[in-house]
Amino acid sequence: MKRSTASFSSSPTTQKTKKAKLSTESTEDEMKIATDKVEGGGWTKVEKRKKKKAHKAELKLDVMPLTSEISQTTQPKFMYSNGDILQRQRAIGIEEVRDLALHIIADAPPPNWLRIENAQLIPKVVVILVPGLTPDVLGIPPPPTSALRNPNLPISIPLPPRQDPLNPTPTSVPTSVPFIGSTFSHACPTRAPGDQTKMHSVLSTFFNLPISGAEKKRRLEVKAKVKTSEYGSSDPSEYILTVEQMIENEYPIPSYMADVDNERPPGWVETPEETKLGDQDQNPRPRRKVYGIDCEMCTTEDGKELTRVCMIDYDTQLVVYDELVIPNKPVVDYLTRWSGITAESLATATTTFAEAQANVLKLLSPVSSHIPKANPFSTIPSVASSSAPLLTPILLGHSLESDLKALKIAHSFCVDTALIYSHPRGRPFKPGLAWLTKKWCGREIQTRGEGGHDPEEDARATMELVRKKVENGHEFGEFKADLEGLFERMGRAVKRSSTSTVSTGTGGEKIRTAVVDHGNPGVMHGNKASTSIGCKDDDEVVKNAVELVGSHDFVFVRLMGLAGVRGWITPRVNVSDSTPALIPAADPPASPTSEAFSSALLATSAHLQTIHSSLPPRTALLIFTGHSDPRKMSELNKRKAAFEAAIRKGVSTDQLSENERWSAADMRELEEAVEVAKRGFLFLGVKA
Repeated sequence: MKRSTASFSSSPTTQKTKKAKLSTESTEDEMKIATDKVEGGGWTKVEKRKKKKAHKAELKLDVMPLTSEISQTTQPKFMYSNGDILQRQRAIGIEEVRDLALHIIADAPPPNWLRIENAQLIPKVVVILVPGLTPDVLGIPPPPTSALRNPNLPISIPLPPRQDPLNPTPTSVPTSVPFIGSTFSHACPTRAPGDQTKMHSVLSTFFNLPISGAEKKRRLEVKAKVKTSEYGSSDPSEYILTVEQMIENEYPIPSYMADVDNERPPGWVETPEETKLGDQDQNPRPRRKVYGIDCEMCTTEDGKELTRVCMIDYDTQLVVYDELVIPNKPVVDYLTRWSGITAESLATATTTFAEAQANVLKLLSPVSSHIPKANPFSTIPSVASSSAPLLTPILLGHSLESDLKALKIAHSFCVDTALIYSHPRGRPFKPGLAWLTKKWCGREIQTRGEGGHDPEEDARATMELVRKKVENGHEFGEFKADLEGLFERMGRAVKRSSTSTVSTGTGGEKIRTAVVDHGNPGVMHGNKASTSIGCKDDDEVVKNAVELVGSHDFVFVRLMGLAGVRGWITPRVNVSDSTPALIPAADPPASPTSEAFSSALLATSAHLQTIHSSLPPRTALLIFTGHSDPRKMSELNKRKAAFEAAIRKGVSTDQLSENERWSAADMRELEEAVEVAKRGFLFLGVKA
């Protein structure tokens, strides 16, 4: 991992060897480059199969410890396999970085582009994403463009300049990250996901992976056991969220459903528990009331407060409750673009929050169930209406937890279209209501632009989606992505044992995972981790990461300070619900001053050094940059989208200015910008 502390000979032979790999006399925690050299310094091509097999056997014997005593004292090592990398058409992908971490800590197969000595001795893996590290910062040349040189091979990192002991003050502003240069000997080029004109999310690729064969088989068995809806059915009860799903998606949970922390602030209520049904079977089965709901909120001095609630009967399609609600505190922002609420409309409100909450609670409380008329030809006696049980109604909504939190009501029977339908990119992403309605119902909603949303329209769209799901079965609205989250995969495995195997059966110590990131990773990529901590800045990220390393087996950390200084980040509208986006703003900030840039580089180096110092011995450290500067790609894509929108509106190209047009040359420029933006680097090592 680290640079060798041994001195190198100045002889020509030694210098040639140094270019290919580090000296064989280096310390045990250094990074090697696995190459085959001949006396002249060229590549050796093994033509005969027997020689190739013998060479592989020798390598295998070199890796395996001869005795148990040796295995306890041998330091794990990473060694790039240049031969395999040379045969690749592309650089190492982000998914391969993820699979490497998964191989070390859990059950993924070993990579072919890297050899790992004594992987079974690595107890922990720490992965750090640091966008903003580019070749100019690292002091390395850009990827070669010559056809005679492979751009995917690891690149040697020069040592940081030494300071004069007699003059510790630098004579010029530093433009490098000292920790990277002094710790790692090589940077391995990586490539972000995407197509010719777009770069896809690095985080999504890292945290979502194809399911294993065993898991796919298990899912098929579970689906086979699930009772599918009868054709033409209209009962959504089989889509009611489980307690586990409600906890995972941060729903308020009634105290009688689960033993969870239900200490809520004053003003919260919960629907009463329904009477348990008797042991005797009832025929026909009683039917619950079903309502669709949507709420709108405005921002007040106390945060977001309820300002409108609409409920519709699922069976009759009639609005049963629709009221504007007077917030408890003065409104700071009406959020009209989303809520549709204006100062004029809210001025007509006469219902207080307490009244609205009480009315909704009354509708959601257990009521006498409707029992369909008995079959006159049935031999089973029908149940008298007087003995009909009191059943809690089912509530339908999209991201329903937000509506319940606005109402301060904990309800037991919930159906959420954001969960029963899937996002094209898989979990943990949730599909939007407008997109779902257009995709599966064939119509558009929320088209009022700045006029905002209509809660009745949204509630009806939610009910239509549920009805289509019920009528067409569980497979309706699902994408055949066959993906699962990284932490789901790790959750099924246990820690790798000393025999370099992972047991997926019962017993064994489970892998504890953690995510420390900006924003609120708990609702996104960290929602399945054992621990997920959102932070405001890099200092807080590092502080929490250092505290978690000792108690967790896998820790993911993201440092955004350098990317922020370079103008790569745009905060989202609601930073509490997501993490910062690496997409430039419409008006990019000016380039940072040399002093600000230097300060950000040194701060990033210090943060990496702090995390590295806190790592236990033999911890694998994976640092990757993800991508390069996305601003040119984003600007060109914005121009392209504006041009396509104008053409769709019927505007001819003659009516557009030269800057508004899109040509074949612009497309080539965009494709080149995308390829540049996808470039990144990976640094590998093991803490000594």
